[in-house]
Amino acid sequence: MAVTGWLENLRAAEKTALLQDGRRKVHYLFPDGKEMAEEYDEKTNELLVRKWRVKSALGALGQWQIEVGEPALPGAGSLGPELITESNANPIFVRKDTKMSFQWRIRNLPYPKDVYSVCVDQKERCVVVRTTNKKYYKKFSIPDLERYQLPLDESSLSFAHANSTLIISYQKPKEVLVAESELQKELKKVKTAHSSNGDCKTQ
Repeated sequence: MAVTGWLENLRAAEKTALLQDGRRKVHYLFPDGKEMAEEYDEKTNELLVRKWRVKSALGALGQWQIEVGEPALPGAGSLGPELITESNANPIFVRKDTKMSFQWRIRNLPYPKDVYSVCVDQKERCVVVRTTNKKYYKKFSIPDLERYQLPLDESSLSFAHANSTLIISYQKPKEVLVAESELQKELKKVKTAHSSNGDCKTQ
């Protein structure tokens, strides 16, 4: 029921699409004024970026909040090399999904794999990452499961570690896979503009 509800919200949203640089960029405007922007690989339909923006109580547009994809680095080009190196030493948390899994990468974690613990906190409906050496702790929710009102399943969770990066995967429930397939069918109905430069209109 909840899966259908979120899918209907997506269908009801005002949508515009733009094809640019091998990416299909889709902008959603919901009846409540919230905006969502997604970018898909043109060939594979893999989700590359999802971000949200809401208006303030006074009607002003807020900043885009990244849910999936690389966060923007404002002003990075003006930083000196030593400042960039210093900031890159901190753990960087990024979500990058695959077709079959929600996936998160935490970079700059040099500890061996047996130091990490990754589990589901059912009470808080989130994933918890901690290290036995107490050097790192993080908990995060899976917004997709919240929107579809689906339970978290510990058996769907796995992780790997390589090149100082902790890779956490959560296998997508079949309900999500079906809903994503239905959404792709819906997006094919949206008239898509083509552009070699510029960006998707989000105003």
